[in-house]
Order: sequence, then C-alpha cells, then structure tokens
Amino acid sequence: MVRWDVERAPGSVQLLTRLGADYGVPAQRCLERTGLNEEGLRDPAATVTAKQELAVIANLQRALSDTPGIGLEAGTRYHLTTYGIWGFALISSPTWRSALDVGLRYIDLTFAFTRIQAREQGRDMQLVLDSPEIPVALKRFVVERDSAAIQTIQQELFASPIPIKGVSFVFPAPAGGVRRYAEIFGVEPVFEAEENTVGIDPSVLDLPLPQANEHTTALAQAQCRDLLARRHARAGLAGRVRDQLMARTAYPPGLSQVAAALNVSDRTLRRRLADEGVSFRGLLDEIREQLAEELLVTGGLSVAEVAERLGYLEVSSFSQAFRRWKGVSPRAYRARPPKPPTEHAGAAAP
Repeated sequence: MVRWDVERAPGSVQLLTRLGADYGVPAQRCLERTGLNEEGLRDPAATVTAKQELAVIANLQRALSDTPGIGLEAGTRYHLTTYGIWGFALISSPTWRSALDVGLRYIDLTFAFTRIQAREQGRDMQLVLDSPEIPVALKRFVVERDSAAIQTIQQELFASPIPIKGVSFVFPAPAGGVRRYAEIFGVEPVFEAEENTVGIDPSVLDLPLPQANEHTTALAQAQCRDLLARRHARAGLAGRVRDQLMARTAYPPGLSQVAAALNVSDRTLRRRLADEGVSFRGLLDEIREQLAEELLVTGGLSVAEVAERLGYLEVSSFSQAFRRWKGVSPRAYRARPPKPPTEHAGAAAP
C-alpha cells in the first residue's frame, strides 16, 4: 500500500515540474494548491508528502489531458540517481535479483504510488503493480509511470538495453496506438488484462551487475535503513502504533489495547490512522513482513519458530501471509542464492 504518512524527498516533484515545463506547463500551475513552491523544493533538507506529490500529478494530468502516454514519459525520467541512496543500494547490488529484493524492501524511499509485489513462478519473475488507494482518474498515469521507471532502472543497472519479458495493463490501449509502449519496454503490452505486470527475463536475474560492490551495497543499505527509520519515526500516530506493535510481536496487542496505551478511543485511533493512509491491520502486517524476512535469513530459526515469534498460531497461516508478501513460500525464500552477509544485518524498516 502507499504509505501516505511517510515523508518523501522532493526529487519526484521537481522531475514532474520539469516534465510539465517541457510540455509548456509552468511550474506554478503544476504546484497549484499543494502548498509547495520551487524555491522550497531546492532546499536539500526539504520533504514532501505523498498527498502533495499526487496533487502535482493531478495538476499535470489536467493540464496535459490531451497528451496520451504522459505517465510513460514521466517514468523514463526516473533514473537511479533520482532516488538518492536507494539508487546506490540497487546499482551496487551483486545481481538484478538481489537488487529487486533490496528495492522492494526499501520501497518507501522511492516515489512509487503503486503497490509493487514480486511474484516468482518457476524461474520467471513478475512485478505486479496495484493501485487500490489511487483515485481512478490518476491510476493510468501512476501505473504507466511506475512501470516505465522499472524498465529505466533495469537498463541503467546493466548499462545496456535489456527488454522486458512481457508487460500487461488493466486499462485499454490508447487511441493513438502503442508504438511508444513498444519503444520503452521492447515488447508490445497486453491491454485490458486482469492485472498490471512487468515481467523480468529470467536469464538476466542472476547475472552479475557491472557496478556490483559488496562494501558499497552494505553501506548504502545501512543508510537506507537509517533514513527509513528516521522518516517512520516522524510518521505521526502510525509511528507510535508501530512502536507498540514492535515491542510485542509474539503476542501483538489488539487495537483496543494500543488505543488505551496511547490514550485515545478505538474510533479515534482508526480515524487518525485512516487520515495517515494506513490501518492497524496493515501496520501489523508490515512489521510481521519485515521481521519474517530478517528471521528467515539471519535468525537460524525454523519456519515454525519464525511463525511462533510473529504471533501466528498456525504455520500454514504464516506461510500464506508470507506468500502474499513475497510471492514465494518461506522455505523457497530461504533457499534463494546466498547474498552478501551484511545485506541483512539489522532489522530493516518496513
């Protein structure tokens, strides 16, 4: 889900305003009713909210409503350097597979508005993009943007054109044709599909990346963890709820218990979490996913022991949840090719 409560770097908003300028839309119009201005965005310490960035997208789309594929054009401009330390963590990873793992673990450091999940079927890898929280009028833009950004990242990781194995979209083909889609992805998409997917060619998943560096990726991931922890710590009521849940993962408190600990009513807790774009159940899921990954890889525990530590009464329930998070079973996840030993040091933020 989109973490509306987590602050973002201003790089994406700056990129979108430059895109608007290239199409004749002044920055003032792109930033209309967002509370943002160009000077403030240039501040190195500046942050924006997800809602502000989505408002910029809405302004841009209104101004360019007669320009098909504008989301695609936006996605091609999201280079690895756009993402700061997250981009360095990916480009220094040993393989594309490990870069995917790192990228999704720290997805809150990106500008994605779609919910992205990796799904493995045999050796094939698919990234599934869902956008349940996004207004209908903006879904096409954010799915096009995030899909094209994935392809841009893949090509920059390998420093060469690497075609996507396949891509599908739930929306219909544009009236103007699909030539631009084929140029960007290297394949012609399937439209009006059941889900939005980007397929990664399995033959490149485990190839060494040209800029792989074990020391650099360990440092970059440590910085990703620290940065994400700082942003989560500022994340309003959701951050305080997360602290309550993290303290008792084996016997997680219920909503009423957490509300009492925070001196608010159940109803107020639900409403304020909803205002921040999260839910109590969603926060518990995020924490369990984070800890499950760490315990499976570094804890030396069996799947049953991990399930117990996370408060699951049945191993089957934990396995079903883990498959929903990662697209594979806990045992399959643990059996993946080994990664640099420092990559999983410490508990990563969700």
